[in-house]
Amino acid sequence: MEREFDFEIVMGLEVHVELHTKSKIFCGCTTEFGGEQNSHVCPVCLGLPGVLPVLNRQVVDYAMKAGLALNCEIAEFSKFDRKNYFYPDLPKAYQISQYDLPIAKNGYIEIEAGGKQKRIGITRVHMEEDAGKLVHAGAVNLSGADYSLADYNRTGVPLIEIVSEPDIRSIEEAIAYLEQLKAILEYTEVSDCKMEQGSLRCDANVSLRPWGQKEFGTRTELKNMNSFKALQRALEYEIERQAEILREGGAVVQETRMWDEAKGMTISLRSKEEAHDYRYFPDPDLVPLVISREWVDKVRRTLPELPQARRARLIQSYGLPRYDADIIVSSKAMADYFDAACAAYGIAVPAGTEADGKAKERAKQISNYMMGELTRFLNASEKGFQDSPISPDNLVGLLRLLEEGTISTKIAKTVFEEMFATGKAAKTVVEEKGLVQISDEGAIASVISEIVAANPSVVADYKAGKEKAMGFLVGQAMKATKGKANPGLVNKLLKEELAKM
Repeated sequence: MEREFDFEIVMGLEVHVELHTKSKIFCGCTTEFGGEQNSHVCPVCLGLPGVLPVLNRQVVDYAMKAGLALNCEIAEFSKFDRKNYFYPDLPKAYQISQYDLPIAKNGYIEIEAGGKQKRIGITRVHMEEDAGKLVHAGAVNLSGADYSLADYNRTGVPLIEIVSEPDIRSIEEAIAYLEQLKAILEYTEVSDCKMEQGSLRCDANVSLRPWGQKEFGTRTELKNMNSFKALQRALEYEIERQAEILREGGAVVQETRMWDEAKGMTISLRSKEEAHDYRYFPDPDLVPLVISREWVDKVRRTLPELPQARRARLIQSYGLPRYDADIIVSSKAMADYFDAACAAYGIAVPAGTEADGKAKERAKQISNYMMGELTRFLNASEKGFQDSPISPDNLVGLLRLLEEGTISTKIAKTVFEEMFATGKAAKTVVEEKGLVQISDEGAIASVISEIVAANPSVVADYKAGKEKAMGFLVGQAMKATKGKANPGLVNKLLKEELAKM
């Protein structure tokens, strides 16, 4: 935050991530999203009398994997606790979570914001079960609803909560942190991170203090922001709300607030609870969790190439600009698509080696199409790279036709559009629609002669030194050939024709 703002912003984010296991954390119920209400439940996840939870080992594997990817220490000894509170979506009236002995702690993430690199500390990563959700009739939220019903399908879905240090000093840093965190989790494949389905949810602790003051200001907690847009708008509103209170000499109240998207404002939910309000105690039904170094090492060996390393490889191996590399690695699906396209083009090189000049040119072409046309079409159809109708092989097929001069850049746009709509290969589209580029000098020269003869005044303008006239004549030639003439040949032959006059 720039100094012209009255206060220094202090923020930390708490991110809840649903783990991508097939069954819940303490029972065998499915974790599948949606389904008929209360159809994914059993006595264990409902907490009925006499049941005993059994820990899902894959949850521990995934929590460790996430912790390692976030540069955390993995605890050799941790335990589960009961976090006691009453809310209608929590049938047991307590949540099984971890309190003083989380599975991972003391990690960090490297981010870039405002052109500067910064390290954001990770305080802890702990495992817990998700709660259910309320379905409100007649309103989006509880307030204003005619009545509310409870759906417990989500109850017991495994979560990790990732708590950052209060190291974030601007909204830009908060967005960069969440983007980097999401990318890391996607790469590790411990979660699908679908924010629209609640797989990744963000709370923010926000406070302001005068510049130079060491003590933190009173913070508020913003709950359940489920998109980057919501996070940005909620932080903008809350920071300005607190600033206005402080400017007028008031005191910020420590409380939990929610973001109301429709009203564009944060709304008070309840006074902020402290840890003692939850009356934590060790869960008597679950034995402490003892993790051997061998187990940690086994999980460590499953870590994939993470975004930071992949970015460095794309820059070093293919000479991609930092801007391109940042965009490509921001999504695992996009990065996988790029690598697959390089392999299809025959330009893939091992990590630590550098492609030759021609291969770098081809890699940049792949990058340009991915960041330009393909991203535009995918966004318009609300699809991701993993669902792209144009496969990496087919994209490379299009680039080969361009490189060989079979089609022009202009025709390539038409071919691309048809490929996206049908999933067909570029060569098939070109053959079916007769879009092969005209490179026959005699045929192009004939067209040019007609264009020149039909536009004497434009030719006169060109001869008088008006360079724009040349562009008009080229355009007429391309129009006459329906964009299929080789643009280089058109320019060459037209200049030769005009030079004779």
